[in-house]
Amino acid sequence: MKRFGFLDRAVDYLKEAGMEVQLFEGIESDPSVETVMRGAKAMEEFQPDWIVAMGGGSPIDAAKAMWIKYEYPDITFEEMCKVFGMPKLRRKAHFCAISSTSGTATEVTAFAVITDYEKGIKYPLADFEITPDVAIVDPDLAETMPQKLVAHTGMDAMTHAIEGLITKGAWELSDMFEIKAINMIHRYLPVAVEDPTNPEGRNGMAVAQYVAGMAFSNVGLGVDHGMAHPMSALHDVPHGVACAILLPTVMRFNAPAALDKYVDIAKALDVYTPGMTKEEAADAACTEIENLSRRVGIPAHLSDLGITEADIDALADQAIADVCTPGNPREVTRDDIVALYKSIL
Repeated sequence: MKRFGFLDRAVDYLKEAGMEVQLFEGIESDPSVETVMRGAKAMEEFQPDWIVAMGGGSPIDAAKAMWIKYEYPDITFEEMCKVFGMPKLRRKAHFCAISSTSGTATEVTAFAVITDYEKGIKYPLADFEITPDVAIVDPDLAETMPQKLVAHTGMDAMTHAIEGLITKGAWELSDMFEIKAINMIHRYLPVAVEDPTNPEGRNGMAVAQYVAGMAFSNVGLGVDHGMAHPMSALHDVPHGVACAILLPTVMRFNAPAALDKYVDIAKALDVYTPGMTKEEAADAACTEIENLSRRVGIPAHLSDLGITEADIDALADQAIADVCTPGNPREVTRDDIVALYKSIL
């Protein structure tokens, strides 16, 4: 953001509007508890009325957590992790998110993910209080994304859309958004990966990930995200890669619990043909997601990421306890999770 001049432009706009501005920079790719506490301290000293978070999912997630601590200086990180149990915000500041990537949709969601590196655990924070007041989605900001990041964040968005469609909390209104997002991501992600400066792909992905985010933020996700979080925390796997490498396998596991939805997915992916059984449509949908992952450069096996069979127990322990896992449409046990990991070693 800084190198390409976007940060300076944003600062200039705020100053032109009569605002005093202070920057907090240097957020890790997986923001830490320590960074959150440092940022909250800087906010306490500056006393902002507005918090403007600019960048990908990491700086926006970090800023959401800083915001909580700024509003309630005595709150502990453990208290912040209480799902849908946060105190009322906006006593001191409102929040604006400006997204520079097309995937996490954190600019419109009630979630943030913070890593405790000492424990090796990624903690999802979840509460509608941390949904930004203003979201700015400018596709021009995504033009500077490298191809790998376009692929990773785009497959994260696809995982949001598919998990959001089949999660236990899904309903007709969220389904409408997720089906549209699946169709758009399937259409525009290969275009955006091939050439991140292509306006058709860039604009399409900016809208699609936003649409997926609006829906899943209201209905939740599932075991794919539950299994992906520890892969990032324990093995530094990029979140979108973790989601994508798991997605076809987790989809096949969940298919018996959501066959009607899988017909919708197959239609959105343009792989449904008249006369298909529900099972055939589900298989076609899973295969097409697998093909899409390969087309955009996602590896096929956990071993490609340096994960071995000896790592699976620790991953499964965290995955079964993850806040996303209970939303899975099919009941899942720790043994199921171990088997899913092993199946893609």
